[in-house]
Amino acid sequence: MIRKKVMTTLGVAATVALLMTSCANQAAAPGSTTGSGSGLNLDIPVLTSIQTPKDAVLPAGDGKAVCPSTTTLAYIGAETGANAQLGINIFNGIQLAINEHNKANAGCQVAFKKFDTEGDPTKATGPVTQATKESDIIGVIGLPFSGESKATGNIFEQVKLVHITPAATNPGLTTNGWSTFFRGLGNDAVQGPAAAKFMTEKLGAKKVYLVQDDSDYGIGLGGTTTKALGTALIGSDKVTTGQKDFSATISKIINAGADAVFYSGYFAEGAPFDQQLMAKGFKGAFVGPDGVKDDQFIKQAGDASANAFFTCPCIPGELIPTFAKAYTALTNAQPGTYSIEGYDAATVLLSGIDKGNQDRPKLLDWVKNYDASGLSKHYKWNSTGELQAPAVYGYRVMNGKIVPIGPIG
Repeated sequence: MIRKKVMTTLGVAATVALLMTSCANQAAAPGSTTGSGSGLNLDIPVLTSIQTPKDAVLPAGDGKAVCPSTTTLAYIGAETGANAQLGINIFNGIQLAINEHNKANAGCQVAFKKFDTEGDPTKATGPVTQATKESDIIGVIGLPFSGESKATGNIFEQVKLVHITPAATNPGLTTNGWSTFFRGLGNDAVQGPAAAKFMTEKLGAKKVYLVQDDSDYGIGLGGTTTKALGTALIGSDKVTTGQKDFSATISKIINAGADAVFYSGYFAEGAPFDQQLMAKGFKGAFVGPDGVKDDQFIKQAGDASANAFFTCPCIPGELIPTFAKAYTALTNAQPGTYSIEGYDAATVLLSGIDKGNQDRPKLLDWVKNYDASGLSKHYKWNSTGELQAPAVYGYRVMNGKIVPIGPIG
């Protein structure tokens, strides 16, 4: 787990080109393996570069910003808990953006506060309520998880405090009538069909077994993926958050003759599930979404993770050299899932502050009308807070690391 530090900033000066339908240079995947008789196409090349927007807005701006010394942005989300690493990835991306902004703008030193929810919907209301009562906080990046976002959306709405989630993907979050909620990535109505297409077309899976946890995220993504799989879905089962023994579900998967398993949930349960699945002799592919795509999955699953693939509406920040270099200098680690989305979300708010939108109503209006590129994608929201034309990427485990294999939807 990457813990917060007092860090110095390396400036990120990006030279970048348009992403949305990014053409990628690909190379053969060294050390890739086949499915040991599974019949799947697991020999998929890795992605070695991406193109990002030439006109990307960066946190430093023009260096001329002036703002009150009380101006504050906040991160609200998991810093501790079973799936904390996903939140920490985001927090570090935000920290990098704010560091770069403050280094370049002596007249506008934006403060940064963090509030830990542990990723738990039942615990998130307290930190969110506390943050909304601090009048100096005019914008929020978070919350990372769908369940906690659902539980707290009305609190933000009551005080008209803008918040951009870099990670919560349940489609229902934008159907609540909230004017303050903005999603900085594609939702599961986009990811589910992309995951189904990836498994059936790219991997060549004929028989997919779907397992979902009991979180809002797992249920939402499980539903959209189930619908998109159609006749390729040969069975499904449900597990619970915190579950350790998956033997009953694994027996169903083996008996069904599945050649791929899709796990709709988070890495805390996904890792032991995959480990137990492989120990029982499963020869196919284990496919997880963004909630599973984390180095902690590999650490916890061990050698069993070699069969794992991931789908994610996130951009591989490690392939953007200037961002990756600065992030690594800050954290002593490569960018993780949603690091660059956290960076971009903070940049949207920082650019609004630099333009004089320095209270809650003005900054909310700024985001509603935002239309500009970040390093990861173009940011323009519709009236419900959904992005236009979001991308979904595929990833795989290779030689003990998660590597991108390109856009899949």
